Amino acid sequence: MNIQPANRVNQIQEYYFSRKLKEVAKLNAAGQDIISLAIGSPDMPPSAQTIDRLCEVAVQPDAHGYQPTVGIPELRQAMAGFYKKWYGVDLDWRSEIQPLIGSKEGILHVTLTFCNPGDEVLIPDPGYPTYTALNKILGQKITYYNLLEKNGWQPDFDELEQMDLSHVKLMWTNYPNMPTGGDARMETYERLVAFAKKHNIIIVNDNPYSLILNEHPKSILQVPGAKDCCIEFNSMSKSHNMPGWRVAMAASNPTFISWILKIKSNVDNGTFKGIQLAAAEAYNTNTAEWHHQNNIENYRRRRNIAEKIMTALDCTFDKHQVGMFLWGRIPDKYDQVEELTERILHEARVFVTPGFIFGNNGKRYIRISLCAKDDKIAEALRRIEKLQW
Repeated sequence: MNIQPANRVNQIQEYYFSRKLKEVAKLNAAGQDIISLAIGSPDMPPSAQTIDRLCEVAVQPDAHGYQPTVGIPELRQAMAGFYKKWYGVDLDWRSEIQPLIGSKEGILHVTLTFCNPGDEVLIPDPGYPTYTALNKILGQKITYYNLLEKNGWQPDFDELEQMDLSHVKLMWTNYPNMPTGGDARMETYERLVAFAKKHNIIIVNDNPYSLILNEHPKSILQVPGAKDCCIEFNSMSKSHNMPGWRVAMAASNPTFISWILKIKSNVDNGTFKGIQLAAAEAYNTNTAEWHHQNNIENYRRRRNIAEKIMTALDCTFDKHQVGMFLWGRIPDKYDQVEELTERILHEARVFVTPGFIFGNNGKRYIRISLCAKDDKIAEALRRIEKLQW
């Protein structure tokens, strides 16, 4: 037999972390005790009320059936309340919100909803690798737009206006930005909305980091008229310590949401009722105090240690970046970023992320995750300080 996979399989690689974690697992099996500061998976639990609500529903005999793809009213109402509380944005829970099984799923569904094979999409460089991978899988033409340190990792609209935009359907944005930590700016959001309307492009803003190390969270939907041309993703993974629960949302105008639902309803069913009700509990009961302790104070302590790691490695970084990572530029003495990250892994036994996985503009950078206990990050610092860099 001569069975071959579809062409799309050969257009992508196994996800970097999927591949690299196999190597880390082998090193750990050999007794290396690798400290991972690579992945943005919060290590803290959700609130006690969230877990209690899940357990309460899970023992109910009638809670285990299929759930509506549109999501239960309690969850959509809570999502609307979250947007009103944190961003001052009014969303109609009946028609302007679609719960998702994570933002990664949302990237798939939105692309299927709006793009035919061959349509062009704008993807940030550096940016989340899934934007590229899923658009390759689905057959879109990918055009990268530059995010540069000198511009605060914001889009260069003069450069964008020089492009041929006649075939562009979607533009992916992500603020606060991952991996760079560039914060959301209302000026950027306003220019994105104007840009979208001028060129008949849909902006999809991925916004899971707005509450992390950030006292003033923003949403692109705060811009008047943004719902006409924008879709925003938000996720409970980061802000509510629920990455494994797979609860996120898309917010936009009723027409866009109805089209997304049409695709989604043919792909999956609704999330387990216990998870939906527990997620609603988290949205409704997580107080400003809970947020400040979990999303500000904890990450600030860890960030202080991570900054010392960057300094020990002779990397430079912007102290004003937000989110759950620290992004730093490597010294000029290294030809390739992996010269540094591989030495950190094999000599210091610390796993950090090389920036090249996020795009060409990330080749001179590394990323440190703050999703590890304080003592683990401190131990990583001690190991790194023992070596000559």
